[in-house]
Amino acid sequence: MSEIPSKMTASVLRGVGDIVLEQREVPSPAPDEVLVKVRSVGVCGSDVHYYQHGRIGDYVVNAPLVLGHEVSGDIVAVGSAVDPARVGQRVAIEPQRPCRVCEFCREGSYNLCPRMEFYATPPIDGAFCEYVLIQDDFAYEVPDTISDHAAALMEPLSVGIAAAQKGGIKVGDTVLIAGGGPIGVIAAQVARAFGAAEVVVADINPARRELAAGYGVRVIDPAAESTEDLGAHVFIDASGATPAILNGIRSVRAGGTVVLVGSADQIPLSVPEIAMREVNVTGTFRYTNTWPIARSLLTTGQVELDSLVTHEYGIEQVEEALTGEGAADSLKRMVLPGVQKVDDPVVRGRAS
Repeated sequence: MSEIPSKMTASVLRGVGDIVLEQREVPSPAPDEVLVKVRSVGVCGSDVHYYQHGRIGDYVVNAPLVLGHEVSGDIVAVGSAVDPARVGQRVAIEPQRPCRVCEFCREGSYNLCPRMEFYATPPIDGAFCEYVLIQDDFAYEVPDTISDHAAALMEPLSVGIAAAQKGGIKVGDTVLIAGGGPIGVIAAQVARAFGAAEVVVADINPARRELAAGYGVRVIDPAAESTEDLGAHVFIDASGATPAILNGIRSVRAGGTVVLVGSADQIPLSVPEIAMREVNVTGTFRYTNTWPIARSLLTTGQVELDSLVTHEYGIEQVEEALTGEGAADSLKRMVLPGVQKVDDPVVRGRAS
C-alpha cells in the first residue's frame, strides 16, 4: 500500500447551498476501527436535502458537515485491536456506529439506537472526502466481482432489503412498489430475489417506468390504470407521495402489509379501512445486518446495481453532483473522492 498522507481533501457543507473544499487531517483509527481510502460514494436524496434546506426533521446542519454515506473503498490502516491482514481489502461500509449497549442494540434493533452516529447526519461527518473511519465489523470485504460503485450502493440495497424484510415478502407473493427511482428499482429486484411471483412498479414518470421495465418487472401508470384490484400481499412506498401511499393501502389485500420507505410528512389515514381489513402499516428506518445479504444478492446476480449509475463526479464537483446540474435524467450520481474532476460526468449504460 502507498504511504498515507497527513492531509486529505474534503468537500464540506457550511450552510444551505454552500459547499467548499477543505484540507483536513487524515484521521487515525481507534483500536477497533479501520481507515478506509474512499473509492466511490453515492449521492442520496438526504444529501441533496441537507444541501438545499440545511436540515431533515430534527437533524440540523449548524456546523460544517461532510455529506455522503453510500461508501466503498480500501482499508489502508487498522487499529491496534484489528487484524492487520485486513489492510488492502476492498470493502463496502455500513455507515453507522451504534452504542451496542442500549436496549435496542442488545435486542438486535441497533438501527433504533438512540445514540447512533450515522455518516452525514449532523454532527457526524460523511464520506465526500478521501479517507474515513469505521468500526472494523462494519467494513465488509467485497470480492472483485462487485464493482466499486456497486459496493457503495450496497447501502441503498440494504434499504430495499430492510423493506422486503419488514414486508415479510415470501415465495409466490404479489408486491406493489410505488416509485420507479433507484430505491424503487432496487426494492423490486430484492422482492423478486425474495421469491415474489409478481412485482409491479407504479410511477407517473414514463422514463422511470421504462427503466423499471428493463429489470423485468411489470410497470403501471397509476394516472391511467388502477392497482386496487391487484390484491397485493405487500405494498412498498418508495415515492413519498401521499396519493401513491393512499392508493397502495387500497391495493393490498386484507391482512396485507404496507411498508413506508418514502419520506412523506403526513397522510390522511382511514382507520376503519386499516382496522377492518387488518392491514399492517409499518415503516423502515435504515437497516440491521443487511450487508451480508446484499453481498450475496450481488455475487449471485440476483440484484444488479451498476446500470443504475448515470453520472460520475470528482471531489471538486460535489456541488454539481448535489444539484444535478446537467443531469436531469440521472438516477445514481457517484462521487470519486480520489479524482479531482471528471470532464464528462455522464456514464454510458442501461440507465443512461
